Amino acid sequence: MAFFDFLGSAGKNILGTTQDDAAAIKTEIEGAFSELPVQGLVVEVEGETVNLGGVATDVATKEKAILIAGNIEGISQVNAEQLVTMVQIANENTREEEVFEPVFYTIEKGDTLWGISTEFYKDGSKYPLIVDANIEVIKDADLIYPGQAIRIPELIV
Repeated sequence: MAFFDFLGSAGKNILGTTQDDAAAIKTEIEGAFSELPVQGLVVEVEGETVNLGGVATDVATKEKAILIAGNIEGISQVNAEQLVTMVQIANENTREEEVFEPVFYTIEKGDTLWGISTEFYKDGSKYPLIVDANIEVIKDADLIYPGQAIRIPELIV
């Protein structure tokens, strides 16, 4: 489960603004975090696919890096096969599926965070959990856009 699909026609328009699209995406990922999110972050762009590599501090950071790369206009797939977490390194016998099971949702026209929260948590008032988990993608809880991909964090009861 290392390939993630995104809507290539939506997202932040940064490709083609510099001579090096990979460097632009890397800067976008690193700039979204207050601390370096991924040690040894490697970004390669092959057509509409971004390949990510490195060591993320945790699963949430890995998911956010994937989302940031996937929410760029012109990118329709993110390959995170070479992006691992410290937990995966610490326990080489752990299968990725046991550690990393993200739930991504692509926003559609008419969606609201309240409605998305109701769909996934059966409680619209829990939408701040979604905002907090996507702070690098959702800058304003009142402004979400069709085609934008977000992660739905696990509801811990």
